[in-house]
Amino acid sequence: MRWMDTLAHEAEQRLPAPVLTYFRQGAGAGLSAAEAEAHWDALRLLPHVLRDVSVVSTRTSVLGSEVDTPVLVAPTTLQLAAHEEGEIAMLRGAAAAGSLVCVSSNAGVPFTSLADSGPWWVQAYVLRDRQLTVELLDRARQAGAKAVVLTADTPVVGQKYSAGPSVWETVPPEHLLANVDQQGVEAAQLEKAADLTPATIDWLRATLGLPVVVKGVLRADDARECVAAGASAVWVSNHGGRQLDGAIATAGALRPVADALAGTDAEIYVDGGIRKGRHALTALALGATAVFVGRPTLWALTVDGAAGVQRLLTELTAELAHAMALAGTPDIPSLTRDLVSG
Repeated sequence: MRWMDTLAHEAEQRLPAPVLTYFRQGAGAGLSAAEAEAHWDALRLLPHVLRDVSVVSTRTSVLGSEVDTPVLVAPTTLQLAAHEEGEIAMLRGAAAAGSLVCVSSNAGVPFTSLADSGPWWVQAYVLRDRQLTVELLDRARQAGAKAVVLTADTPVVGQKYSAGPSVWETVPPEHLLANVDQQGVEAAQLEKAADLTPATIDWLRATLGLPVVVKGVLRADDARECVAAGASAVWVSNHGGRQLDGAIATAGALRPVADALAGTDAEIYVDGGIRKGRHALTALALGATAVFVGRPTLWALTVDGAAGVQRLLTELTAELAHAMALAGTPDIPSLTRDLVSG
């Protein structure tokens, strides 16, 4: 049996109930969260035959960073509630697997502690207080973040329901926002900005001097607009089903976005329900540069810290390599659209 198939259950035995609920839940009735994996499963492949796959390579690059695998780690909050080393262990595990991590701006550890842990990007929620936002992201830049990932689908937080105590009533406040100086700061200043526009992309790029990725894109027209405004990449995501419940599954949104950006230099990433190497192959064939995995990395972190994260990513990459061999595709550039039926 695959470790992935038992991993969530193993983590469930270790996590406090409010934390487990927070990690697992989607917004509203949980429709988008529940259906994500099934949409990848429904896609069918057209493999090549008589191709030399005696050597299969999963190596690629993202925004100029070389990685051994296109299976990367999505940003998640409350990693210290999963493991005592939090983001530090997540980065170490990913680096050992030849992967890269997008670190949440809500991280519970100082960015300076991540400097030698492995390659990483910083995820950005633009706050109402723009100066606090710049200070936070500049700390990340100085600590070694190579890109800023603008989360664009959260003008307000999607409503979630819990039967018991909220996670925010049970976790220590120091598990969040370790990189924001909150002394003298009012709560309203830390709320997410609801007035973002395409101009925000160029503002971040010019202010930080880093490439900007826009995360939360589900529409082709939005993807074109982001790239025209200066984004180096777009990230097809419905936030793990945690924002607008009923939003399209990313497996269905990826192809139109890739079509819209054909002929540009923009990279494309996707997350949401990717649980098998075959899912990653399908996404890459449909036009993704890389795929990101969220909840499973939290389960792996919970169960075995950095070693668990390394094992998870290594096993998913091995599954991807196996699927590539069976599809007659020896490297990432050979994963083309015609591999996906329909």
